Amino acid sequence: MDGYSILSYACNVGKPAVLATLVHVEGHSYRKAGASMLLLPDGIKIGSLSPGCLESDLQERVGDILHTGEAEHVVYNMRPEEDAVWGEAIGCGGVLRILLEPMQGCPLEWLAEACSEVEAGAEVELVRYLIGRKIHYEIKSSRVNRSNPIASSLAKEKRTALFSTTFAPRPRLFVFGADDGTVPIARLAGGIGFRVAVGDWRSSLCYPERFPDAELAIGSPESICASLAITADDYILICGHQLHKDREMLERVLPLKPVYLGVMGSKNRIRHLFEGLQDTKDIYAPVGIDIGAEGPEEIAISITAQLIAVRKDRQRRQGVGSFAYRWDLLGGGTEQENGNSQAFLGACTR
Repeated sequence: MDGYSILSYACNVGKPAVLATLVHVEGHSYRKAGASMLLLPDGIKIGSLSPGCLESDLQERVGDILHTGEAEHVVYNMRPEEDAVWGEAIGCGGVLRILLEPMQGCPLEWLAEACSEVEAGAEVELVRYLIGRKIHYEIKSSRVNRSNPIASSLAKEKRTALFSTTFAPRPRLFVFGADDGTVPIARLAGGIGFRVAVGDWRSSLCYPERFPDAELAIGSPESICASLAITADDYILICGHQLHKDREMLERVLPLKPVYLGVMGSKNRIRHLFEGLQDTKDIYAPVGIDIGAEGPEEIAISITAQLIAVRKDRQRRQGVGSFAYRWDLLGGGTEQENGNSQAFLGACTR
């Protein structure tokens, strides 16, 4: 979820930071293994690994990590029956293993390069290798395969593969119809990791100030689909509130069999809209999760909740988000059960 924001920072800001990755979870956790966030020296955080209970402690480590240039492996035991410092105060009930990596120099430059690859539609894998007690990196994608020169110069048997993080292109949500109800949908969808495109036949509604972060296209359904290059990989929402226009767009996108196709409207309107069409069983109509929503904002929430559910199901079926992880993370050998839950005193505000 936070991957694009991390890559965007590396590309557009490019100042040293610490990348925190949740590499293993035992028991309950706010985020799943693989989640990452950036910790900046000035205290700014991009992303999250917890509801806020760990970030202050992690932030205390940033200065030393950037100074030494060495990664740190931290274990937090938040099982209440085992750790009085974290467990009773927080009660999350899990053991979290977090890798803190200094992102400066080449690693930061490669994150910026990965951003360009992801924006171009490529899936990028950031692979970590252990050489001695140093972590070195390799970027793999359909167009790039680069590694740390030191790692490349050493024999493969001298390096140990640790784990990798995959950064996938953000899925795109195409919304047909730029009425007032579309504005909160576009805003919420952008906030949960979608690229947003909006198409409409009315220039008076479809303009950058109204949808500042979206691709825009104005014209007929045919010209809009051509201009935005709509494909089967897109999530599509039809909410033009004009029966003829919605029907024309529906006929255009239905043969694509997109990842998600939702149609806004009452059951009676949808019945008229679908009349004579074949193979409409996989369309979400009426669109959104039934939460009794009223008004544009609540309807937008019901729709984005459905988008999250569909995206998660697709990721699960594709195996997205999984990565290999080795327990000898920093070559330390066998650990004590549950590791050492050492925190900086006073760092936790709760």
